[in-house]
Amino acid sequence: MAQIATIASLALAGVAMQNQAKTRKVETRAREAQQAAQQQYSASQQAAQQRARQDVLARSIAASRARFAAGGVSPDEGSAAALIAGMRADAAQTDAESADLLRMRLAAGRPSLLNANGDFQGFVRATQSFGSITRNLLD
Repeated sequence: MAQIATIASLALAGVAMQNQAKTRKVETRAREAQQAAQQQYSASQQAAQQRARQDVLARSIAASRARFAAGGVSPDEGSAAALIAGMRADAAQTDAESADLLRMRLAAGRPSLLNANGDFQGFVRATQSFGSITRNLLD
């Protein structure tokens, strides 16, 4: 009789492990879908920020050119051209830094690098399943 109870508890532990594996699969798929959505959101957010920076740059260049032209200075030569080239270089550097930051965030799988990736759920689940198997074997 005790052997039947041991076999039954082992069978129940096996079923419980299968259920946990299925649950983990579903959770993993949901997590992957959420990460993909977060990555897409981050990419679209970065693209919107880049467009906004480009609009500000275009307005700044237009305003600077207008000021130089109003002052009688050719906006395409000398210090005016150097100033505009500097503005474009600064904007390009900002865009490159923003793109690098996005790549790092996507590579890390986090929407923000400021958020720690302290995921202990896998460890907790493994501990719980080991504990339930041990309890079933000891019963």
